Amino acid sequence: MTTSSSDFSGIMDVQEKHQIDANALQAYMNGNVDGFEGPLEISQFKGGQSNPSYMLSTPNKKYVLRRKPPGKLLPSAHAVDREFKVISGLANTDVPVPKTYCLCEDPAVLGTMFYIMDFVDGVVEWDPAIPHFTNEQRATTFDSMNAAMAALHSVDYKAVGLDDFGKPTDYLARQINRWSKQYKASETEVIPEMDKLMAWLPDNIPAGDETSIVHGDYRLDNTMLDKESKKVIAILDWELSTLGHPIADFSYHCMTWRLEPELFRGLKGLDLPSLGIPTEEEYVAAYCKRTGHDTIDNWDFYMAYNMFRLAAILQGIMGRVVDGTASSPHAKEMGARAKPLAVKGWEQVEMILKK
Repeated sequence: MTTSSSDFSGIMDVQEKHQIDANALQAYMNGNVDGFEGPLEISQFKGGQSNPSYMLSTPNKKYVLRRKPPGKLLPSAHAVDREFKVISGLANTDVPVPKTYCLCEDPAVLGTMFYIMDFVDGVVEWDPAIPHFTNEQRATTFDSMNAAMAALHSVDYKAVGLDDFGKPTDYLARQINRWSKQYKASETEVIPEMDKLMAWLPDNIPAGDETSIVHGDYRLDNTMLDKESKKVIAILDWELSTLGHPIADFSYHCMTWRLEPELFRGLKGLDLPSLGIPTEEEYVAAYCKRTGHDTIDNWDFYMAYNMFRLAAILQGIMGRVVDGTASSPHAKEMGARAKPLAVKGWEQVEMILKK
């Protein structure tokens, strides 16, 4: 089974397990959201594997609410408070983010922590080949994604009040350790390649360190595109953001070029020049030009690391399927991709070992 963008895009009625008290929310917004005027209508966005997201509609304005899901949660997961902090911190930079209004940490209001931000009226595309775009539009979108990520990695995180947003060193070692633990906490089957990656990666981290704000899950379907220009007007889903290594973040985004369309909405095997989409090499070169890098060393290591990391994230989704707390109806299909992604991650290591 394959999914289309219509499976993930748009809104639906709020799922039974994600119901929220509209009266309690409206009362809260009356006191905490400047300019809010009811009445309030609530619907749920189809997308989002981790934190349920809601459209809040009033006669004059639309908002988005993101909250922690109910039920048993992994330690440090579903960090909507961190999302709120980084989006708010980036408000006056070149990074396209929605305006934020408030963070509610009191579970007595809606049952779990949540925050409210502006609704950005654009389009979210899920297939990176963007088949209904023209070549010129595809080229514009990819260039805009590249520019937005370069802008993020160029932000002075101390100047925007995010110097305490994470530890500024040893990002890769900490991430490998974190995702190994998260993977083990949600393990539902033995995946030999994951075990090999967890053993090999910590001992082969490249020398050198850089620090910037990192998004942690930057890809086409976590951006909002302008309906006309097709440029990025908002970066979405900041749950995994922290201070970290910008190349680790950028290479995660570039996995798109190494994954097949049927595995994880990738571009591998497609005739990119005929679509107006840059090759992996061209895309990396554009990022390097924007960020002042001459080149990027150890690229295959970063790819192996990120495939391991994404496999761990997908295993977390499968763990939530087993626990009954997954927020998306497509969660089981997503979780099932952990194993083939781990296999591809180990293939990257084998390429390094052959050199």
